[in-house]
Amino acid sequence: MLTHYLRIAFRNMAKQKMYTAIKVGGFAIGIAACILIALLIRDEMSYDTQYKNAANIYRLVGGYINNGKEEKGVSLPAPMATAMKANFPEVEKAGRLMPSNLFYGAGSNQLRRDDEQQNTYEEGFVYADQELIDILQLPMVYGDRAKALAEPNTIVITRRKAEKYFPGQDPVGRLLFLNNDTKTPYKIGGVMEDWPSTSHLQYDFLLTLTGKSLWDGEQTWWLANNYGVYLQLKPGTDIKQFEKKSSATIIGKYYLPAFKAVGQANAAEEANKSRLYVQPLKDIHLKSYEMGDWETRGDIRFVWLFAAIACFILVIACINFLNLSTARSANRAKEVGLRKVIGSQRSNLIKQFLTESILYSFFAFILGLLLAWASLPYFNKIAGKSLSMPIGEWWMLPLIIAGALFIGLLAGLYPSFYLSAFKPIQVLKGQLSRGSKNAGLRSTLVVFQFTTSIILLIGTVVIYRQMQYILHAKTGFDKDQVVMIQGTGTLGRQTATLKNELLKLPQVQQVSVSGYLPVAGTKRDGNPFWKEGRAGQEAFVSGQKWYVDDSYISTFGMKLVAGRNFSPVMPTDTQAAIINQAMADKIGYKDPIGKKITNGWQTFTVIGMVENFNYESMKQRVEPICLALGHSNDIVSVKIKSGEVKQTLAAITGVWKGFAPNQAIRYTFLDERFAAMYADVERTGIIFTCFAALAIIVACLGLFALAAFMAEQRSKEISIRKVLGASIPGLFLLLTNNFLRLILISLLIAAPAGWYLMQKWLQDYEYRIAITWDIFAISGIVVFLIALTTICYQAVKAALANPVESLRAA
Repeated sequence: MLTHYLRIAFRNMAKQKMYTAIKVGGFAIGIAACILIALLIRDEMSYDTQYKNAANIYRLVGGYINNGKEEKGVSLPAPMATAMKANFPEVEKAGRLMPSNLFYGAGSNQLRRDDEQQNTYEEGFVYADQELIDILQLPMVYGDRAKALAEPNTIVITRRKAEKYFPGQDPVGRLLFLNNDTKTPYKIGGVMEDWPSTSHLQYDFLLTLTGKSLWDGEQTWWLANNYGVYLQLKPGTDIKQFEKKSSATIIGKYYLPAFKAVGQANAAEEANKSRLYVQPLKDIHLKSYEMGDWETRGDIRFVWLFAAIACFILVIACINFLNLSTARSANRAKEVGLRKVIGSQRSNLIKQFLTESILYSFFAFILGLLLAWASLPYFNKIAGKSLSMPIGEWWMLPLIIAGALFIGLLAGLYPSFYLSAFKPIQVLKGQLSRGSKNAGLRSTLVVFQFTTSIILLIGTVVIYRQMQYILHAKTGFDKDQVVMIQGTGTLGRQTATLKNELLKLPQVQQVSVSGYLPVAGTKRDGNPFWKEGRAGQEAFVSGQKWYVDDSYISTFGMKLVAGRNFSPVMPTDTQAAIINQAMADKIGYKDPIGKKITNGWQTFTVIGMVENFNYESMKQRVEPICLALGHSNDIVSVKIKSGEVKQTLAAITGVWKGFAPNQAIRYTFLDERFAAMYADVERTGIIFTCFAALAIIVACLGLFALAAFMAEQRSKEISIRKVLGASIPGLFLLLTNNFLRLILISLLIAAPAGWYLMQKWLQDYEYRIAITWDIFAISGIVVFLIALTTICYQAVKAALANPVESLRAA
């Protein structure tokens, strides 16, 4: 019987080529989209699962209640790891890591072997404890993991960097110089395997924290937060109880005495604003969006969003199958009637139709796999991933078979029972299309398809506009035509001379020397601030302290709204500060010029106030900032004239070679670095757009087939109307009116749903666009025109058909 079912199924597929192509093609597109999204989700969900003790590894998170709202962060005091290990038996190991963008962070450096003269710019440096390597049990290529960072001034590098600098050699014990500092060489203590792509840590150079103090007394100082702390807890630890106990102990034993030591008047109140939490290692990549993480992470909300999109596309493809199967029921009604008359049981008919459905599903799965495999390189480029088809995995084939069977059964279940329920007497009496003209279910499903498609299109337009707003919004500084020369820290005091030589170039307008820039990946230095004399007496204002030079504001086109700029001829400006409007507002100065502020160590006289500028992602409100004259020479920013950029860069390179002949110049443009801050959002928008287009294509494939079928079903009616004098435009409206009405209903449903969903998405951005009516108009018009184009061919074809032929056939 199975052979018989298959033979009939193949015969029907060959007979109805367009119908088969649309059913299989629509399914295949939906399956391909689901496979690609599934690969993306699998990659995102697999972060940090490769470590041996991953289930027991956590990152410590600090909480602080500021103005009634709890803020969470991952930077903690230097002695925190030691205190956790000493006070809590649940902690087996505790290790620290210092991120690269802090004032004291390792960041980027010029690197060279001790036996070479040529420097090479490298990124991916980080300070780490020996205990961190022990916690993660990093696999080593060379060296002993147990003591790789145990000695002062040691470094662990990845395999790929070892091959770059010591090809085919064991470099353990060899020396490296950073930034031409020959007095403090770093000895290679080990070579570790390259980090897997699914690790939230991606540093190529681990510098030891053994014997390292950023300042005298740092290892006992509890009021400076510079380190990430990782814990390995004993199996079975009650996490909630541990968080509660650790918070109470650390606050009472360490934070409270520290606040009292600095003369904090309300020390107990301030200390009790702190909290400690632990974050599972596997949650760091996707669940750190509210924790002020150091690096760009994923977002679990986007994972669920793409999972929902995959489900929607697959459901739309299944709806196509169901719609087309029920719509063509009249064509199968006579077959069902004849089979029942000659003795076929309903169960046999159900098996027949389910076999056809499963066969369609298998063909769609095979085609979908091929489409996914062919488009994977392009998808990787869009998503910034290196995904691969897991063809060799043991579970792949069973999953394909199970998926094809499940979807085939699911999509074919209703049509099978629906078609097999036809009564032979009604069929043979000519009542063939009663069921087929019952369009209520089909109309509902079409509305669902296009509602989903319009929502996705609304999302695409909103994401695109938000990205354009971010990239072109007023940021408070001029990011265009600014060249960032990196690695200038090796020049030492010569950076001032380099600045003067660059200013002599006719194409150069301004030059500034500072490692603190309003783009991600540059230095940051968080500080508490008070009015003078109020330190320890009232709540502090959290802000940034940046060291800049006197040409910083002019180079970046910042607007002074009060006071003056720094002056190189005024010695008192070394104790002066320029603050932003946010600092003035939060610290409580309506007219800050001439007033004094302190961070507890230094007191500054405010000589100027600049308009707020966005120095972090526009997802965040501009926070207070204090600009002070100081030395930070690892980046030189050059404001150039528009025009001959290539010749200008060549001239800058020529000047650079005169200062650093053994170090290649490395530069980037500030606007490119700014755009890179939002690369993840831009990628999300492109992926969203692609899948929204796929959803519309799949929906329109079904609409095309339905239009063809309805034109076929009403061919006799259309012919009679033409004979009686109906016009072609009138017939066109007759055939398209119902479909276009369904599209309008879809728009009315999709508009409020899309508005709600995108309002939720935009809440992540402090600076965002307004969702205006034209977004819905654009989405509706686009879908309307696409749908009209889809059904137009069939409607015009039916309206222009010769009525004689149709009536003769009837």
